[in-house]
Amino acid sequence: MLASDFDTHSLASNQASITSVNSLASLLREKMQAFPQLIRKKKRETKDYKIKIFVIMMFFIIIFLIGYAYVAYHHQVLTKSYFQKLKFNSKDRIFRILSHDDKEVIFGHLGVTLDSDTAPFHCLENQRRADGSVCIEWNGIARLHLNFEDKQVFRCYTLQWQALRPGLLPTDCYELKRDNGLWFGGGITKGQEWSLSYANFDFMPYASGDHKVHQFGNAVKRYFINSIGVAMQVSERTPLQLGINRTENQFCLRAANDDFTFVNRLTPLPQLDYRICTTEDMRSLHMLMTQQSLWDGLTEQDIGELHSLLEEPVWRIPNQEQRDHLNESVICDYAENAIAMGLGHIVINEFWQENIGDFTVDRTRFPTLKDTIDVLHRRGFKVVFTIQPFISTDSPNFKDAVARKLLIYERYSERSIPALTRYKSSSSAGVLDITNNASVPWLLEKLQRLKDEYGVKSFYLDLGTGYNLPHYYQCRQPLDNPDMYARMLTSSLESAGLMAVSTASVVPKPPTFLSTPPANATWAGLRDTLAAVLNYGVIGYPFVLAGAIGGDYLLERPLTKMISFYSLGQPPLPDAELFIRWLQLATFLPAMQFSHRPDEYHSELVTRVAQELKEVRQTVVIALLKKYLSPSMNEGLPLVRPLWMIDPHDPACLIVSDEFSVGEELIVAPILDAGLEEREVYLPQGVWKDGIDGSLRKGSRWMHGYRVPKDKIAYFRKMPDNTRF
Repeated sequence: MLASDFDTHSLASNQASITSVNSLASLLREKMQAFPQLIRKKKRETKDYKIKIFVIMMFFIIIFLIGYAYVAYHHQVLTKSYFQKLKFNSKDRIFRILSHDDKEVIFGHLGVTLDSDTAPFHCLENQRRADGSVCIEWNGIARLHLNFEDKQVFRCYTLQWQALRPGLLPTDCYELKRDNGLWFGGGITKGQEWSLSYANFDFMPYASGDHKVHQFGNAVKRYFINSIGVAMQVSERTPLQLGINRTENQFCLRAANDDFTFVNRLTPLPQLDYRICTTEDMRSLHMLMTQQSLWDGLTEQDIGELHSLLEEPVWRIPNQEQRDHLNESVICDYAENAIAMGLGHIVINEFWQENIGDFTVDRTRFPTLKDTIDVLHRRGFKVVFTIQPFISTDSPNFKDAVARKLLIYERYSERSIPALTRYKSSSSAGVLDITNNASVPWLLEKLQRLKDEYGVKSFYLDLGTGYNLPHYYQCRQPLDNPDMYARMLTSSLESAGLMAVSTASVVPKPPTFLSTPPANATWAGLRDTLAAVLNYGVIGYPFVLAGAIGGDYLLERPLTKMISFYSLGQPPLPDAELFIRWLQLATFLPAMQFSHRPDEYHSELVTRVAQELKEVRQTVVIALLKKYLSPSMNEGLPLVRPLWMIDPHDPACLIVSDEFSVGEELIVAPILDAGLEEREVYLPQGVWKDGIDGSLRKGSRWMHGYRVPKDKIAYFRKMPDNTRF
């Protein structure tokens, strides 16, 4: 406005050609008098303008903060990237975990049994936890807790579903897409699949059993690992059922109680509780998730026993269908003929007793057994008795155990009524109640008496499986699941000295080995043996005792009952080719176990192969087993490993199921089928020396039609990185 006034005055001045000085001075004087008023007016208008701008800015800031808080709240509770790389949409319950470079490593659908499209809400204050977890609830249906643990290289997420109404079975399913890697772990399955991603079965209770009849094998562990660096651990308190649907490519976890496996309801309604960890390297993740520090509490004697099982064979006195066929002469003759292959542990099956559960030597058949054992000890053998927690109703100990209430009793009955089961040669037997504080001292006292009287060094603990417990069992203290029984009994008998156990759900304390399930004396049995050793190594059992070379039994018909329901005799002498190939495989395993001896063939070929393999084991294999003993004890890595543990980023290593490595320096490619003398061999990256002809082979490639004569096994030793052809 001031500028306009000045412009008007200029225009008027230009139109007047003559202006007096006085007129101009008078005009200027008027303008100068009006100028302060104009300035004050301008200041008032400027001040009002700034206030308006400030108010507008504050309005937008408040709107932004309200909007940000609203978006952040829903971002956290509903569509959240909760903890860095986790994506979860609570409405459709889609769950994703991303890698460091934002690549999806796991995709799942949580709470698939909720059948509810209603939006969840944030849990009430009294339902939240103080551990930083996020709590989401579907009103009256289920509640989900999510938590995050940052381990720097590793990221771990804990998920816990709580059912809020009867009939709801919390279930989470994860995709089995090939792009999301292959799943391993859980133990061996009925189909003996190399990877869980190839299995296909409906929901089954996760418990140890006979994999010929039940869905899972004699050793289980609630641990699953994916080839691209994802692993799961399920809580022992979860009544876990597993299901794999190949049609929909889903791997599912479910919490469901039943009338046997998870009859002891640990929570009023089923609860699914598990942890997912991820990293960039599958091998390092395996080291994090498996049990470690196996050195704790070991004595020099324990370490010596561990070395002896690696160095010396296990000689299992041939199983007899009738106990009367086992006597001192059989033991002496067998040991005499076994010396040629090396001294070691002589395992005598349960027929050293008259009845299972006697825990005393049958003096009718073994009148001078103490003298026999003394002779064997002087020769360098170690004698091992097989024991069980089962007590036959024909044993004098059964009446004593009933009177002391030491046995598992029938559910919903008085503790004086024992629950009975069937095990091997005993058609009716009770089972010691491991939760009764008086049971273990009672058993240890009897075992110590055997050691004192006969000089027995250790025992083979034949536990059966979870399904060998009486169906309507009830212990003094409730068990989380049947496999808790084997775990507690194994731990309680460590002081007695255990060479091996037949069943496990946690790694037994060394020097105790885990046995693989009995194998049929067929080529399929040979393949099953390798699959069992590798699968048990994957879930964290480093010390595995494979079955007898040539097989443990021979059955041509499909099984409908557990093998442990039978007292199976030793199989007939296997075909020489099968025995040789089995012997070749066993040479590179953590321990070797014989029942049939090589000299039984009276064959120059079998004798020569046995001696050559004995030399290979003593000069090559044992040194490597001892070298990798510490990593196995410290990091949970198996002595015998699948190839993907050497190079988890090599896709070819993932699909190879009939090769393995001893530590990281020896690749073994056995022949597992009849009549074959060539095979495909894959070598991981590096330079490898051929064990047959001594040539150097370049890794990261396949060798097609590789020749393996009947008297040879393909194995390759890794050379230093700077090796040149």
